[in-house]
Amino acid sequence: MTLKDLQRDMAGCSRCSNCKWVPHNQIKSWRFANVCPSIDHYNFHAYSGSGRMIIGNSILEGRSALTDMVSQIIYRCQLCGACQVSCQTYRDDIDLADVLLALRSTCVEDGFVIPEHLEMIESMKREDNTMHMLKAERGKWAEGLDIPDINAERVEVLFHAGCRFSYDEDLKEILRDWIRLLADAGLKMGIAGKDEACCGGRAYEIGYQGEMKNYAEDMGSRVKASGAHILVTPCSDCYYTFKYLYPKNGLDLPVKILHTTELADILLKEGRFKPKKTLRLKVTYHDPCHLGRRGEVYKAGWTGTNKLDRPVRFKQTGKFGVFDPPRDILRAIPGIELIEMERIREYSWCCGAGGGVLEAEPEFATWTAADRIEEAKSTGAEALVTACPWCERIFKDTTKESGDTLKVFDVLELLNRSLGGR
Repeated sequence: MTLKDLQRDMAGCSRCSNCKWVPHNQIKSWRFANVCPSIDHYNFHAYSGSGRMIIGNSILEGRSALTDMVSQIIYRCQLCGACQVSCQTYRDDIDLADVLLALRSTCVEDGFVIPEHLEMIESMKREDNTMHMLKAERGKWAEGLDIPDINAERVEVLFHAGCRFSYDEDLKEILRDWIRLLADAGLKMGIAGKDEACCGGRAYEIGYQGEMKNYAEDMGSRVKASGAHILVTPCSDCYYTFKYLYPKNGLDLPVKILHTTELADILLKEGRFKPKKTLRLKVTYHDPCHLGRRGEVYKAGWTGTNKLDRPVRFKQTGKFGVFDPPRDILRAIPGIELIEMERIREYSWCCGAGGGVLEAEPEFATWTAADRIEEAKSTGAEALVTACPWCERIFKDTTKESGDTLKVFDVLELLNRSLGGR
């Protein structure tokens, strides 16, 4: 959608500032009442969801111009979706999330691009990944595993690793363990290996929206060729792209899409996974934005007609994301004590790594992660657990940089340990 398509949304903003806070009836303390990292860090209204709505409408009506400074404000946002959730707690006729995406698309169209983002796009065009790595090395994480290649064999389940997991040496063992677990559960699963490509969601979010179509079509062809009826990914960004961005842009995949935590939860409840080893650990769980509030299925909310003054496109309320499966897995592990933070589920604070901020504004990304780490520590937990490689990466890097002793795990790492793995 363009800014013109969203003019009524922008003009309808009442500047109430609810987009800056956890909904008031959900606030547990003043310290953790903020929900938007951008406005909390830069402390000027333009950096809020409302401020960016005003910017967009002003540009559209010709009252102000897009400049380097304005584009900088637009890009200093993780696109975490928290402002959207808080806004819709009070009203449902504004689509803040789409406005933020349209602003970035406008920046790209008008030549206000971020060098680091442009480098990412070049990496995607050249090597099909966001990590500036070689495409030929994408499947190296699976070397030595007895897992079918979909180019040679049809499978029931297609496993899509995603860019971060495929190339991050520190995290790849999580994938390898997961593949072994699924094999033990009797699932016939395959991978695309070096032929796997980026989902394209990151390009869409940083304003290069046309680029995503090529990746979606490529993914659709790969799914059909594999024969798979289930597509599983451990990456929350990929999950959001497959479940929301693709169908929203008419690019549905002909397959059931699951995050690894959803599949693991199903296998646990079917009795195919049986945790046995006791892990004496107090943990708190971080909801990844793209798996939680942004992980809703497109059209899962509003249906048919309504009694509002105008037709309502489906807007993400944040309530229908993947929240329970990761928690149910943790509760199924003997000895694990799950202690919740104040900002959880659809009101979760962002890890800081999304929306191109990690690449272009690393200090802001780290500041955001540090705030979440402080919240995790305030619970008395010994470990921070998440279900996204981007979250895990920035949490690990931030704790290492600060010398913090808080441990960081993926949900499936702990499940694997309880099942008798490493």
